Amino acid sequence: MKTKLKKGQNVKLLTGVDKGKSGEIIKLFPTQYRALVKGINIKKKHQKPTKEKKGGIVNIEKSVHLSNLILIDDKKKPEKINKEEEKKIETKKEVTVKKLVSKEKAKQKEITGKKTKTKKRIYKNKKTKKMKTKKTKKGK
Repeated sequence: MKTKLKKGQNVKLLTGVDKGKSGEIIKLFPTQYRALVKGINIKKKHQKPTKEKKGGIVNIEKSVHLSNLILIDDKKKPEKINKEEEKKIETKKEVTVKKLVSKEKAKQKEITGKKTKTKKRIYKNKKTKKMKTKKTKKGK
C-alpha cells in the first residue's frame, strides 16, 4: 500500500492516549504501515546495563499505525472530520428547521382561529372482544 505520509511531515494523532497531539515523523515503516512520531506514544523500557550503556528505565517512542495519523498543513485544515461532529451539525440544522416549521404552523392557526377538534374512533380489541374508544386530534 502506498502512503501519502513522508519523513519530516507534521501529523496529528486521531486515537489513543495521546489523542490530539501532533509531531514530526521521524521514521516510516511502509511494510508494517507504521510510523515513529516525535513526542507521541512514549513508553518506558527497562534496560539492562552493558559495558557501553548505563541501565535503568528509558523512555522510548513506539510506532503508531498510519490509519491513526492525519497530515497537518499549516495552510489547510486537517483533511478528515469525525463522523460524530458531522452528525451533530446535521441534527442541529434539522432541529432548527423543525422549530421554524412548528412556529409557522402555530402562527397560521392563530390567524385562522381554528381549534383542533377531537374525533372519537372505535377500536375492537381482538383478545377481549370489547369495543374501545380513543380520542384523536384532528388538525390541519
